[in-house]
Amino acid sequence: MSVHCPYCHSQNPSSESRAIIVAFGYFHRKCDGLKQQRYRCKPCRRSFSSASFHPCYRQKKRHLNAEVFTHFASGYSQRRMGRVLKVNRKTVVRKFLFMGLYAHLFLQQDRENHPPSTEIEFDDLETFEHSKLKPLSVVMAVESRSRRILGFRVAQMPAKGLLVKRSIKKYGKREDHRGICRKSLFKELQPFVAPKALIKSDENPHYPKHVKEFFPDCAHVVFKGRRGCVVGQGELKAGGFDPIFSLNHTFAMFRANINRLFRRTWNTSKKKEHLAVALAIYALYHNLELIRYPST
Repeated sequence: MSVHCPYCHSQNPSSESRAIIVAFGYFHRKCDGLKQQRYRCKPCRRSFSSASFHPCYRQKKRHLNAEVFTHFASGYSQRRMGRVLKVNRKTVVRKFLFMGLYAHLFLQQDRENHPPSTEIEFDDLETFEHSKLKPLSVVMAVESRSRRILGFRVAQMPAKGLLVKRSIKKYGKREDHRGICRKSLFKELQPFVAPKALIKSDENPHYPKHVKEFFPDCAHVVFKGRRGCVVGQGELKAGGFDPIFSLNHTFAMFRANINRLFRRTWNTSKKKEHLAVALAIYALYHNLELIRYPST
């Protein structure tokens, strides 16, 4: 048997199948009734089971994971999800953090299953944490034709316009991390973008130098930004051809399906790290369910 001990890390040699770790009965898991094999490690004299190696180990309500995952990507708040599923809100929060961690890992693995992208689009989406006086920027890159989300970063940014004085007075001067996060994202995406790819964005003056640094052989085409079709909603454009439609449409879907990104909502992110968790969950659902992009 190829099972190893999670405590002392002992493992049976290939020549002797039962020299160190032996079968030690079985049990039926309480949450779903499935039969689980139990093992005993002779060196440390401790027992474990086949369930010990599962990511959902010790979860008491794992049967709700699929529903929670779908609800998080469908505009539900944590409190409403707890009410609908008849569980405590703390249970929903635990599953939220658990799914966000594995969503990041699955997104990274999914990129490796596809050929390098030949045409991508990137831009920033603005939101806030706790208050509009503490704005955040989400830089994201998508593949043009498939609308597959390649990656994203959440960065803090200083307030703009009429909110600058109030923001500095209440929270102090905020550092601008947009450039750092944009460079971090581009560095991560380098192996997954074709050397001669076409990269599209708007006319932000900070974009060209970062694209040239990480994608020197790619063609970078910029387009003038246009007014949104609804006041205050800049993602979907008023009319005509949108050269970065795939990105803007994906941003609009973020606004429509992530509760904390609704234009008018009281469900705001208290921490930018938790916003990143929510984005990872939706990005995985978007890539696996909504666009149905097949893996190679």
